[in-house]
Amino acid sequence: MRLGAALLLASALALPLAVQAQGPAPKPAADGKKAEDRNQPVTVDSDRMERFGKESLIIFTGNVVARQNNSVQHAERMEVYLDEKGDRILRSVSTGNVRIVTKDCKTGTAKRAEYFDLDQRVVLIGDARVWQDDNVVSGDTITIYIAQDRNVVVGGKQERVKAVFYSKNSNTTNKPPAGGQPACAN
Repeated sequence: MRLGAALLLASALALPLAVQAQGPAPKPAADGKKAEDRNQPVTVDSDRMERFGKESLIIFTGNVVARQNNSVQHAERMEVYLDEKGDRILRSVSTGNVRIVTKDCKTGTAKRAEYFDLDQRVVLIGDARVWQDDNVVSGDTITIYIAQDRNVVVGGKQERVKAVFYSKNSNTTNKPPAGGQPACAN
């Protein structure tokens, strides 16, 4: 699996928060997934929610679980910044044991995750790691440019970037089980 494929998690990392309440007609997205995936509703469960209307900010705290289109993001705290009308998520910041599992079984973890809708950018910060099956990429920071299908992994003071990739056996196929959704081993 090549680095780009291993980090295709890019678009899916944004899924749990990249919803647009109203937008143009769906069209294929630059990253190959359907734009209507981003228009699916986002469901957030948490122990507490606080809304700051003037700041267009919603803060979820305590066992936060955000779901969208069979992708899930877990964190201890999630700040969601909306546009002035409250119709669209512009940015989100998740902290505390961030873990994201996409609908196609890619997983990402970090101490902090930031999503920027305008730039179509996701940044995993602090012990960042992305994997699918046995393929893994890790570093201090992983920046994913969704629209550009580009990823940058940066090592920290203590550790360099590490990537491990395994070749796929041409005799195996990646068909989802009968239910249509893959069973994630992550």
